[in-house]
Amino acid sequence: MRVSREQMAANHAGILEEASRQFRERGFDAVTVADVMKGAGLTHGGFYGHFESKDDLIAKVLQHLLARGEGPIDDLAAWQQTYLSPKHRDEPALGCPVASLAGLMGQQTPDARTAMAKGIESQIERLAEAIPGSTAEERRRAAIGQWSAMVGALVLSRAVGDAPLSHELLDETLRWLDQRNHVPERTA
Repeated sequence: MRVSREQMAANHAGILEEASRQFRERGFDAVTVADVMKGAGLTHGGFYGHFESKDDLIAKVLQHLLARGEGPIDDLAAWQQTYLSPKHRDEPALGCPVASLAGLMGQQTPDARTAMAKGIESQIERLAEAIPGSTAEERRRAAIGQWSAMVGALVLSRAVGDAPLSHELLDETLRWLDQRNHVPERTA
């Protein structure tokens, strides 16, 4: 039975969504093509009609995930608060691909590393547009520092689990960002 172009596109999108969720939750090596296809409700044999290899899937998933973070940041303080929330910490499969996957990129293909690098650069540019500062250079420097602090705090908070230190890492990083960006003290 021949599949329509619309169904083929829907299947492709479903594979990307399922792979992105599984990769963020379990890492690249722990997820097989069969896992992804089963999770997407498709047969393993259909995979190669969409992707050349698992490496190709990884690169395409990174492009797909990191393209979601495009567009302006309208409310910097709210965006940072959401990013540094316990909910984001506790749902890596639905959260930031940089925090979940950046540490695994050393073993990936050049295409996958390029996709990650482009996504990180795009996020830095978005953040630099939203951060206060008098020059583009100053805003870019602040964006690099703040983005690194945010990703690092999220990674570390996940590493220690749901413990007081985990909450402190998120809360104190957010307080530091607020001070840096001149955000009034938040109330609980």
